Amino acid sequence: MFAEAPAEAPQAPEAPKALLSVRDLRVTVSAGRAEAVRGVSFEVAPGEAVGLVGESGSGKTLTCRAVLGALAPGCAVSSGEIEFGGHDLNRANRREWLAIRGGRIGAVFQDPASYLNPSLPVGDQLSEVLRVKLGLGRREARERAVELLTAMGLNAPARVYGQYPHELSGGMLQRVLIAVAVSCDPELLIADEATTALDVTVQAEVLELLARLRAERGLSIVCVSHDLAVIAALCDRIVVFYGGEIVESGPTEEVLANPRHPYTEALLRVASVGDWGRRTLEVIPGQPPPAGADLPGCRFAARCALAVDACSSAPIPLGVHPDGREVRCLRAGTAGEGRPEDSSGGVRPEDAFLTDAPSTGTSSGTAGRDAVAVGAETRGVVR
Repeated sequence: MFAEAPAEAPQAPEAPKALLSVRDLRVTVSAGRAEAVRGVSFEVAPGEAVGLVGESGSGKTLTCRAVLGALAPGCAVSSGEIEFGGHDLNRANRREWLAIRGGRIGAVFQDPASYLNPSLPVGDQLSEVLRVKLGLGRREARERAVELLTAMGLNAPARVYGQYPHELSGGMLQRVLIAVAVSCDPELLIADEATTALDVTVQAEVLELLARLRAERGLSIVCVSHDLAVIAALCDRIVVFYGGEIVESGPTEEVLANPRHPYTEALLRVASVGDWGRRTLEVIPGQPPPAGADLPGCRFAARCALAVDACSSAPIPLGVHPDGREVRCLRAGTAGEGRPEDSSGGVRPEDAFLTDAPSTGTSSGTAGRDAVAVGAETRGVVR
């Protein structure tokens, strides 16, 4: 017989309601002929940073474009729900999008120069956003713009205000775009490969800037990257994409320390952050499936050393592992079993898990995870 709970037992605090909720999102490309995002679901709580990671073409950017209502011609949300702050974005009209996009949701993308008008000073472009979105006068908008440039850590912000995009470095341009993105005090910032084109030092500075803005403003962040070190440095949770689907999600530290899906393990094995002891570059053999390819089972099965017949015979659901993480795998958590060891305790070259590169005699999965940890501590990224 169970003992009765105390009459006045304290109740556990409720989890914060999600700011952004994406449920069973499906996005088609090629005018509906192919499904490139397949049943994606995740949430972002207020003040939380969530990382979307995966190879190019895995559906990360399409998912974010769908959230922003900015899909390219020929792409469309075919089904699913996108809820932001209690509002169904799939039903938002043009006026509502004008208030949400660039207002409540800010965005920063790769290659900042392509998002700025080369014929106008960057300060004028920032001031224009403030005048249109917030209704500020010309002088007030200029003063606010200089304040924003100062907050972004730019030296001589008044001088930068009057400079043209071609006169600024890539890191300075990215700071200008971040200033634009946060100028209207958004609740959510989407950073899509925002540090990819920057050198290591500048990348670290931009990551620190994003972390500071999050702490000071209570920003929620969706950080899209193929670089695990960037995700480790900034994000509370990680969502791993492959072939248009989510294959694993959970707290960043747990996923990086002990991946449950073979693809996540493979990403860690090929991470080269600080792992200078390797003699060769490790790779994941094979190619990801084409966007929209209709495969009967696991989309990673053709590249997975642990795959069995059942993996390719029927769709694999995204299940909840006993540790609470979501994993799309019949053999979740058994990745290490596919890596026979040699007498020195390392992986045998002929049996190396998910790679045809020679082993150095050290478990590359562990080395990859240690390398990512180093990257998180130093905020540095080495490709």
